[in-house]
Amino acid sequence: MDHVLCDYDEGFEAHQAKYPDLEFPQSEPGMYVNLEPLPGAIDAYQWLDSLPAVEVYILTSPSVRNPHCYAEKRIWVERYLGLGVAENLIISPHKHLNKGDFLIDDNAFGKGQERFEGELILFGSKDFPDWSSVLKYLDGKISEG
Repeated sequence: MDHVLCDYDEGFEAHQAKYPDLEFPQSEPGMYVNLEPLPGAIDAYQWLDSLPAVEVYILTSPSVRNPHCYAEKRIWVERYLGLGVAENLIISPHKHLNKGDFLIDDNAFGKGQERFEGELILFGSKDFPDWSSVLKYLDGKISEG
């Protein structure tokens, strides 16, 4: 979710301004629930979810410094994508334990991404700087088959 569906950087800066004396301002409630979607993220999710041959899950790591993030991420999903999508929300710091053909993530390693059995699409990279480039790539892959 963070840096892929949600604008974590902007949200962190705003939360840091609210709690300037905290080393980890993300540990205070309200951080995750108030993140704004990244440009194109909601439309991209909805397009992928509309494809009959595709099952879409949201796989996100929790912040161990903020136990509220579990609930806040769930609330965020319902707010922007709908209650039904919350059934496809997976919160885990071990991304390699999940199965799938593709993992769209902003990091190549750190939470098990490097051991994910499918293909890692590195969001924000030179090849995949935004949702438009990701969707173009996936459209080609899904059309192949």
